[in-house]
Amino acid sequence: MPSPVEDRPGLLLRDSLRYSHSILIIPPDLIPCLTFFDGEKTDRELHEMMYRASGDIRAGEVGDQIAAALGKAGFLEDENFERLREERQREFAESPVRVPAHAGSGYPNDASDLREVMQRWMAGGVPADETGPVAAIAAPHVSPEGGFDSYRAAYARLGPEMRDRTFVILGTSHYGMPNRFGLTRKSYVTPFGEARTDRGLIDELVNAAPDAIGLEDYCHSVEHSIEFQIVFLQSIFGPDIRVAPILCGSFFPSIYQGGMPEDDENVRRFIGKLGEIAARRSSELCWVLGVDMAHMGARYGDSFEAHADAGEMTRVAERDRLRMERIAAGDAAGFWDLVRENRDDLKWCGSAPFYTFLKVRPDLRGTVHHYQQWNIDPQSVVSFAGMTFR
Repeated sequence: MPSPVEDRPGLLLRDSLRYSHSILIIPPDLIPCLTFFDGEKTDRELHEMMYRASGDIRAGEVGDQIAAALGKAGFLEDENFERLREERQREFAESPVRVPAHAGSGYPNDASDLREVMQRWMAGGVPADETGPVAAIAAPHVSPEGGFDSYRAAYARLGPEMRDRTFVILGTSHYGMPNRFGLTRKSYVTPFGEARTDRGLIDELVNAAPDAIGLEDYCHSVEHSIEFQIVFLQSIFGPDIRVAPILCGSFFPSIYQGGMPEDDENVRRFIGKLGEIAARRSSELCWVLGVDMAHMGARYGDSFEAHADAGEMTRVAERDRLRMERIAAGDAAGFWDLVRENRDDLKWCGSAPFYTFLKVRPDLRGTVHHYQQWNIDPQSVVSFAGMTFR
């Protein structure tokens, strides 16, 4: 992404999967060099390009220095990267619990500080006067500091009767394989304590649809879409809640090729089994979706600068609301028709969790309590909402 460091412009490189903990900033004049690290071009071609650009015969040495820096950082597909990847995946597989990945960045890493900030984020959240208990909520997974109004709109409506239920958390898998679901038997740890994973529910899914599942999926170790939900749940019900964390990989194949997600046999088996569990254990489960909606602007590859609630984003809001209407109506097919329009040019990262939920709980109907757009940077906007389902 563009460097956020004012006196060091250029392109910032980091590894979102955290195989590498390095961060590099490539100065503007050297950014074209990166196109030569595609596995096809040679060192000689890189040297020739740099000589043509600078007229200095020694410019090729700079190319060698860039290659060495990228390799050392773990940003090239080479032996160092393979070693880093194997080490990180083994560390996660062998860990008895899923340790917090975003404490200290997305929220405070001290329990007392976290309680204090949670009180601020949840202040003023008065449950609406509606009939019947909430069976499910949809909340953002954007940084809580930017989206706490929408988090509060959903979480404030969970009543104390939910305390002993298993919270089935369907989160966006930003890095997982398409048409795959990432599961873990590990308990999630936060500064509040340890949230226990319902291993029986996880095992049922693994036994029914093993080819749809990445078990002990490394993506859990870095993903925020579930971690943020657990922090909010623990702040309401205490640390020792019971959860079933499920990362939903994108359904891009059906977006780009047509058809429905369940045209994939493995997806169909997984959703079918989860629906069976939902029906059998209806009174024991509460559903939580960790989902953002549109991603627009320069950060996400658009040709325009996006500003919340202005210009192009007013039209995005209209299209977002059409999708939310289908979600609230329990209309999975209608929702997916809208997602496939223009190959999801709104870039809803939460479309797979939403669709999975609509197929698993078609009996529920939703209410949008708060819709929001937030400038994640000066040129880019993310949209999200707080919803409940009864």
